[in-house]
Amino acid sequence: MVDHSLPGKISEKAPKVWRMTELISDLIGIIILAVIFFLDAYFDWVYWIGWILIALTIVLVLGSIWGVIEPDLLYKSWYFKVDKEFFQIKKGIWKEQWVTIPMTKIQGVSTTQGPILRRYQLRSITVETMGSSYSIPALEEQVAYELRDNIAEYAKIKEVEQT
Repeated sequence: MVDHSLPGKISEKAPKVWRMTELISDLIGIIILAVIFFLDAYFDWVYWIGWILIALTIVLVLGSIWGVIEPDLLYKSWYFKVDKEFFQIKKGIWKEQWVTIPMTKIQGVSTTQGPILRRYQLRSITVETMGSSYSIPALEEQVAYELRDNIAEYAKIKEVEQT
C-alpha cells in the first residue's frame, strides 16, 4: 500500500500528456486558420480581415510556445496529500492555490482515463464534495486506484464516526 500521509507528486509523464493535448489543439487551430486564410484569398474579403488573421496567427504561435514551456512548470507546482482527516492539493504557476478538504465533506471519488492518458497508462482522480469537485491529473494507474480506495475508505470512516 502506498503511504499517502506524505505529499505526493503526479506522474513524471504528465508534461508529455499535456504537451500532446496542446499539440492536438494547436493542430486544430492551424487547420482552421489555414482554411480561413484560403477563404480570404479565394473570396478576396475586406483587407482588414487579413490583418485579423495575421494577429490570430501570432497569438497561436505564442500560445504554442507557451504550450511547450507550461507543462514542466505545471508539473513542478502540483502536490497532493491524503491522510485520514484531510485531502489537500497545491497547484498553480502564477497564482498558487492550496485546497484542504476534510474527509467528512467528501461525497464521491472516481478515476477517469481518456485516450491520451490511456496511451501513457495514467488516470486522473476526481474528488467530489457537496459544492464542487477537485482533480488530481495524471497519476500512474496503480497509484490512482490505491489513492481512490484510500480516499473512499477514509471518507466512509469519518461519515460512520459522525452518526
